[in-house]
Amino acid sequence: MKPKNIPGVPQHFKGSFHDTESFVEVRNSKELDFKYDTLKQRFFSINHWRKYCNESSADFKLCNSSGTIVDRFPQIGDYIRIDIPGPGGKEGRSYDWVQIMMIDTNIPDRLMIQCRPSKDPVKENSRKIAHFYSNAATSTFLISKQGNILKAGIYGRNEYPNLKSGFLNCIRNIAIAIGGMLGFSKIQWKCLTDGLVDFK
Repeated sequence: MKPKNIPGVPQHFKGSFHDTESFVEVRNSKELDFKYDTLKQRFFSINHWRKYCNESSADFKLCNSSGTIVDRFPQIGDYIRIDIPGPGGKEGRSYDWVQIMMIDTNIPDRLMIQCRPSKDPVKENSRKIAHFYSNAATSTFLISKQGNILKAGIYGRNEYPNLKSGFLNCIRNIAIAIGGMLGFSKIQWKCLTDGLVDFK
């Protein structure tokens, strides 16, 4: 299976990838617009993502350039702090970090956020990537309205372990990355995409 060619999603060259999507059909046009507005609110409320997937073991917090949690819509340059239960990486203070590199609102009825593994912004002098994937990896989050279909998608590209974080961290990163390659991370992402488009 090859990765989907999605406009705005980087090309895949190395490591693992995933295309995780959920859809819901809404026949009433007024209801469709209302639910899409709700979906946009959910999409940009990163601090609340976990509540849309009660089965998820990961928690997400939107942080500013200094690593302080903020309760607002995301901006380019912000960070997302990911809390994965279990042994945390030494460089990540038990958290994994990604930085928002792109927010695309240019295509009608489509929103996209793209992230890349990053340093821990709380540690001003650190340049080491505080994530189990290398910074070649990307995660692209997307929602759209096409016809009477609402869609939530997450697309991972070039996902391979971060091996530049010290011996113990490398062991952890390899273990988590292998889990991702075996599909465990896609289960988590599928839970989130399903939850975002669940209006019951």
